[in-house]
Amino acid sequence: QVQLVGSGGGLVQPGGSLRLSCTASGSIYSIDAMGWYRQAPGKQRELVAAPTSGGRTNYADSVKGRFTLSRDNAKNTVYLQMDSLKPEDTAVYYCYAVVSVSSGTTRTYWGQGTQVTVSS
Repeated sequence: QVQLVGSGGGLVQPGGSLRLSCTASGSIYSIDAMGWYRQAPGKQRELVAAPTSGGRTNYADSVKGRFTLSRDNAKNTVYLQMDSLKPEDTAVYYCYAVVSVSSGTTRTYWGQGTQVTVSS
């Protein structure tokens, strides 16, 4: 079994910054990818930042230039640095990890979600 635990959310004023982190633990053979989605009230879950197979990062248009995805492979941890936050960034943020649990077996796991609220 694999667990993802996210942290770093909270209440921040418009224009502020937050850094989310998410750590994977458990029966991990290797981690192929880690990224973030979010879901605002009444809306569908949407991609925020995800690595591509070419080694780049795919960002939602609404966060380009403001959010940065990074990863610490040694710690099985992914980060989302969020700057210049706007009220429309308010959502529950979910990390995910594409994990090889054994040779040839890959599964996607999700974190529990962390609330980010941008408000004055």
